[in-house]
Amino acid sequence: MAEGRDTGRFERICNDLVELKDTSELMMDLAYSALLLNSRELAEEVMTLESKVDDLVYLLNMNLMLAARDRDDAEKLSGVAKIGSLTNAISDAAADIASLVLHGIMVHPAVREVFQRAEEHLIRVKVDEDSILAGKTVDDLELASEVGVDIIAIRRGEIWHINPDKEILLPEDVLVARGTADGLESLSKAAKGEVDHLE
Repeated sequence: MAEGRDTGRFERICNDLVELKDTSELMMDLAYSALLLNSRELAEEVMTLESKVDDLVYLLNMNLMLAARDRDDAEKLSGVAKIGSLTNAISDAAADIASLVLHGIMVHPAVREVFQRAEEHLIRVKVDEDSILAGKTVDDLELASEVGVDIIAIRRGEIWHINPDKEILLPEDVLVARGTADGLESLSKAAKGEVDHLE
């Protein structure tokens, strides 16, 4: 019985770590895009995610304490706690980048020009009730092959879905997508209900 409880605790710890990693990666993507596009909306999403990371680190530490049965366990799990702490530091750095936008501090035009030459960009767009995307899963849309875009996260109310391949898109969902400029423009038009097919 104790072994089953331990397995459950370790699974929760693994899940916490994966969610921390995915969320901090998303935060960095959003923060750089917010800075380069001077987008308050993207910067505000970063700040929302920062509080989520704080909650995840708290849960991770609680699960680590519950999983440690003795000093030997505690020593073995201390490395996991360090990973959580460092991931939290990454999320704090992303928030620092986003705060530049929120405080109106502009990046030098030369830096913006270099980053804008990158092949991939990021957008945030809300799904309209008339959108052709509504009611379909991310997988169903085959965006990577159709228009060269990946939806990397969905915010539904206060809940974030990261790597949301199986999620059904609903009106009012906020999509975060990465891809080529043309592909992102096509996705944006589709999400806003401006077209009846992906181009």
